[in-house]
Amino acid sequence: MSTFWLIVVITTIAGVGGTGLGGLIGALFNRNSEKVVSLLLSFAGGVMLAVVCLDLMLDALQQSTEVWNVFLVIAMVIVGYGVIFLLNFWIDKATNHEVPHIDENHPKTADQLSELIHSDHYEVHKQDKTTRSLFIGGIVMALAIALHNVPEGMVIGASYAQDPGTGLELTSGLAMAIVIGLHNIPEGMSVSVPLIAGGMKKTRATVLTALSGAPTIVGAMLGYALGTLGSVSLAISLSFASGAMLYVVFGELLPESILNWRSKAPAFAMLVGLLVGVMIIFI
Repeated sequence: MSTFWLIVVITTIAGVGGTGLGGLIGALFNRNSEKVVSLLLSFAGGVMLAVVCLDLMLDALQQSTEVWNVFLVIAMVIVGYGVIFLLNFWIDKATNHEVPHIDENHPKTADQLSELIHSDHYEVHKQDKTTRSLFIGGIVMALAIALHNVPEGMVIGASYAQDPGTGLELTSGLAMAIVIGLHNIPEGMSVSVPLIAGGMKKTRATVLTALSGAPTIVGAMLGYALGTLGSVSLAISLSFASGAMLYVVFGELLPESILNWRSKAPAFAMLVGLLVGVMIIFI
């Protein structure tokens, strides 16, 4: 299989598969799954942090021995971080991330996954006949997640441009696809839950949620194409991808993991993920 089609297949599994799995979990939502999701997110964050800091950024810095390359890498890391930050800011604002509280005694911040995706408010919303707003919020979230998945796909494509491999061996590109797929699970939940609460059938909501992961494929092709144009383009692509993933780790994976399970276990899971990432890179 050529590298192009390998990237398409793997990115489809990570983007469509990961988001679709989250949508399915959302349709069959069970609060007992929060601990498992927490450990998966922490583990993925550890692997991602190792691959970004010990592989992608180092390779970007090694594209040139000139001092300007260091500043180019730093600048593009900031750009990548900023793009994902702005996209998430827009998502939160567009979907009213923290819904109006039930009463004055209700906490003003989410403290668990069920509250983060508003499932604890649904009965109250239904009594107030606001299911349509939930449905619209789910649609907006699906569109926002679709846009959000483009730069995430670039990470996979840039990783394969740096280390194309010859198949399904555990390269940095495959490692990134795996952790992005895990990261997409709670995103898929945040899309399907409001759609279903707004009246959409579970099967249709799950399919629509899975489709919101399709732009990951477009991003992967863009990242791979940019990364194969030359050393400077590869440095830009890898640095942008690194910045994007650093925000995903520190702005999404770790906070979501803590919200799911306030325990020492997620920290241990992240350490395990970090060490696994080291093995992926150096073995």
